[in-house]
Amino acid sequence: MSTMTLDTSTAATDKTSEDAPPRGSRRRGETSRAAALTSHGVLTVASLVALFPIAWLVFLSLGPDKDDYLHPGRIWGKMTLDNYSFVLQHTRFFDWMWSTLAVSLGTTVIGVLVAATTGYAVSRMRFPGYKKFMWVLLVTQMFPVAVLMVPMYEILSELQLIDNYFGLVLVYCSTAVPYCAWLLKGYFDTIPFEIDEAGRVDGLSPFGTFARLILPLAKPGLAVAAFYSFITAFGEVAFASTFMLSDTKYTFAVGLQSFVSEHDAQRNLMAATAVLVAIPVSAFFYLVQKNLVAGLTAGGTKG
Repeated sequence: MSTMTLDTSTAATDKTSEDAPPRGSRRRGETSRAAALTSHGVLTVASLVALFPIAWLVFLSLGPDKDDYLHPGRIWGKMTLDNYSFVLQHTRFFDWMWSTLAVSLGTTVIGVLVAATTGYAVSRMRFPGYKKFMWVLLVTQMFPVAVLMVPMYEILSELQLIDNYFGLVLVYCSTAVPYCAWLLKGYFDTIPFEIDEAGRVDGLSPFGTFARLILPLAKPGLAVAAFYSFITAFGEVAFASTFMLSDTKYTFAVGLQSFVSEHDAQRNLMAATAVLVAIPVSAFFYLVQKNLVAGLTAGGTKG
C-alpha cells in the first residue's frame, strides 16, 4: 500500500515538473525585461521630442525682450508674464479669437454636414458615376493654393463675400469636404446595410434612417472629420490673409503676422500669442479625443 502511494506521488511530481516551464523561459505573449526597458526608453525619448517645442515656446514667451530668443539662458533671471498682459490688453487678440472661432466652427459644422451626406450617399446609393464622383473629389486636392487663389477671389468678389466670414468658410469647406467625404464613406461602409433596411421597415425615410440610425453609430468618424475641418480652418494663413481685409476680422494665424514687420520682429509677443492660441485647439481636441483613434482606424477596414 505504501509502495503504491509512493509511486503515485512520484509520478505526480514528475508530471508537475514536466509541465512547469524551464527557469528563465518566457510564456507566450510575455516580453523580456530588456525589451520592456527598451520600449519604455524609446517612448520616453519620443515624448520628450514631441513636448520640447511646446516647452521651448512657453519658455520664450516668458522673456520680456524681443531678442531674448538669441540668448535664452538670460530668461531664467527675468521671467515675467508681461507679454501675456500686453497681448490681452493692447492687441486685437479677442477680435482675432472671435474671427477664428466663427470661421473654424462654421467650417466644422457645414463641412461635416456636407461630407457626411456625401459619404453616405456614395456608400449606400448606386447612382450613375458614383465612383468617378469620389475620384473627382480627390482630384480637387491636387491643386496648389496659388492656383486656386485668383479664381476663388473672383468668385467671392462676384458674390460680395470678400472680407466676410461666410465666404472664408466656403473656401475652407472646399478643402475640408473632399477629404472628410472619403473618410466618412469608408466609415459608413463598415456599418451593416441591414440597419438601413430595418429603418425602412419601421417607416423611416432615407434621411430619417441616416439621421436617427446611421449618424449615432458614426460618431467616431464624425469626430475625426470635425477635428480635421476645425484644424484646417484654424491654422490656415494664405486664404485668410487674402480674403479678410479688416484687421478686426483677422484670424489668429494672420494676426500673428502683425508682430513681424520689414525691420522688426517681436518674437516674445508672438510666442505669448501662440501659447494662448493653443488653448482653444487643446480644448477642442479634449472634446473629441475619445472617438478620435477609433474613427481614424475604423474607416480603413473596408471600402
